[in-house]
Amino acid sequence: MSRPIFLAVLAALSLVFVARAEIDPRNFDPAAKPQDDFYQFANGGWLKANPVPPEYSRWGMFEQLEEHNETALRSLLEHAAAQAATGSPIERMVGDFYASGMDEAAIKAAGIAPLKPELDRLAAIKTAADVQAALSHLHTLGIGAGFTFGSEPDPKDSTMVIASNGQGGLGLPDRDFYFRTDDRSTRLRVSYVAHMTRIFTLAGEQPETAQTDAQAVMQLETALAKGSKTRVQLRDPVANYHRMTVGELQKLTPHFDWKAYFAVLGLADPGSLDAGQPEFLQAFDAELAAEPVAAWQAYLRWHLLHAAVSYLGSDFVDANFAFYGKTLSGLQKLRERWKRVLATVDNGVGEALGQLYVSAYFPPEAKARALQLVQNLRTVLRARLQTLEWMDEPTRAEALKKIDALNVKIGYPDKWRDYSSLTIDRGSYVLNVFRAQAFEVRRDLAKIGRPVDRGEWQMTPSTINAYYDPQMNEIVFPAGILQPPFFDAHADDASNYGGIGCIIGHEMTHGYDDEGRQFDAHGNLRDWWTPESAARFQQRSAAIVKQFSGYVAVDSLHLNGELTQGENIADLGGVKLSYTALEKVLAGQSHAKVDGFTPEQRFFLSFASIWRNNIRPEAARLHVQTDPHSPGRFRVIGPLSNLPEFFSAFDVPEGAPMRRPENERVVIW
Repeated sequence: MSRPIFLAVLAALSLVFVARAEIDPRNFDPAAKPQDDFYQFANGGWLKANPVPPEYSRWGMFEQLEEHNETALRSLLEHAAAQAATGSPIERMVGDFYASGMDEAAIKAAGIAPLKPELDRLAAIKTAADVQAALSHLHTLGIGAGFTFGSEPDPKDSTMVIASNGQGGLGLPDRDFYFRTDDRSTRLRVSYVAHMTRIFTLAGEQPETAQTDAQAVMQLETALAKGSKTRVQLRDPVANYHRMTVGELQKLTPHFDWKAYFAVLGLADPGSLDAGQPEFLQAFDAELAAEPVAAWQAYLRWHLLHAAVSYLGSDFVDANFAFYGKTLSGLQKLRERWKRVLATVDNGVGEALGQLYVSAYFPPEAKARALQLVQNLRTVLRARLQTLEWMDEPTRAEALKKIDALNVKIGYPDKWRDYSSLTIDRGSYVLNVFRAQAFEVRRDLAKIGRPVDRGEWQMTPSTINAYYDPQMNEIVFPAGILQPPFFDAHADDASNYGGIGCIIGHEMTHGYDDEGRQFDAHGNLRDWWTPESAARFQQRSAAIVKQFSGYVAVDSLHLNGELTQGENIADLGGVKLSYTALEKVLAGQSHAKVDGFTPEQRFFLSFASIWRNNIRPEAARLHVQTDPHSPGRFRVIGPLSNLPEFFSAFDVPEGAPMRRPENERVVIW
């Protein structure tokens, strides 16, 4: 793309981003008081005026920004697709990928034909060895049937990458969906079997055969689910680390030929590996021996189709949406095609699209301002670690080493991913998806036995999110989230510290939550806490588990305080640290009111606004059952009801709902 065209695209798109508004009283609920329900007070007007759009399961600040981000990315993709003959290799790749997904007529005309070689391979299965060979092949395409396999930094040697495998291979969102006995869960399982039957039928099976195959898949997945750990159990990194040799893995699972599996994946010798959930692998192995070949054949066929349906014709797409969209999440309308294709391109070749994105939308001054915010928050956390009354000196010394070693990534990678070995064309959309997945599998497996690449990113640059990686001891903020309403390089400090500042503090605090605290400054799984400090921390974390377990999200469904523990700890720490950082910035400055609110009040209003959202009941249930984050309402009232700084800012009296009694107050940071 030439420079003049590039600037023209930027000029045309710069208007799509959300400008940070001043405090807007229309967003408030005048009937609510800050001391009674601060979430409703700050957001009630907005919540009333912004029902969930039919194509969304929830609607809030993240979704609003996503809409604007999608408009920007769409223009980049359409421009790349229109000038494929003269564009750069990166532009041709993303342009061709997008064009293949937007050619709905060609996709419909092709029908199931692009999958015929894979379906024929599965149809030819006759023996148990054939089942294993077919499963191994699906793994090369990024289809995680049976179990998961890939690479990871060795939890106990963060400098090296090892192979890892563990539980997976389910079609429902969580293992508990297979066992809950309430009426809704029972109906959901019936709907899942009906959905599989529908997809099998669309793929060419006779209705009776499709029904039989769907029942077989359900039975097999239920057995795998029974051997799976719960989401809470998966939060324990020590209990989910089991390094063993290939020989030991073979003894653990005698019916699966690992040597043949590794040969299909192109791994001559994976060396020692981390078998994360040995009990699951044993359950998988038992089913491999017990279930008829025909059942496994149906299971593998289902997981191939399940991985492909979103990229086939409208009959497949609509059937998939009916179950996973409407039934599971309460969606009323399928998202527009261009939005779905855009998400697929970002998922498949996100760092290629990201190069175009950051060039257009992420100015250097935004990165510089964000880095300054991070440094201010790091200074505050370091100071707080030095004075924590419940942390003894040996533990404190290790905690300080960890914050000093924290790596920070802002915006985009220093070195872009090399896609030169990936072929993307304007032919089959679903085959482009599978080729992108296969590329990622090869890239991932190639890391095994090599030193960890500390420059690698786990999110694409346009992603509206952030993360902390305990094995890398790093916080990462893609360019996508570093824009209004979360961050504005030209906004007042109170707004930015209440927005992105709290998210920065949140991610930093993850290094010391119930999971992150088990990794040291170098990212190694090592217990660096004295028993006394660990006991004091666990006493405080138990209090936050109790607090959030008392909240009811929808109907009579309570939050899972154990599942959300780490995120609740990080929310509490994030707002506490960011507020302290703001006070340091404001020291010596005028604290004059703006729009009738002090800077301190604006900080908390900004914090409350980023978590506001309306959510459908179906989505709320799914969220509580599967998401380690609390729903938005509780991410506001939960932390703030523990903070004396909030009480002071809004004159919250003793006994008010937003002021927890002192003997129940959670104090960690």
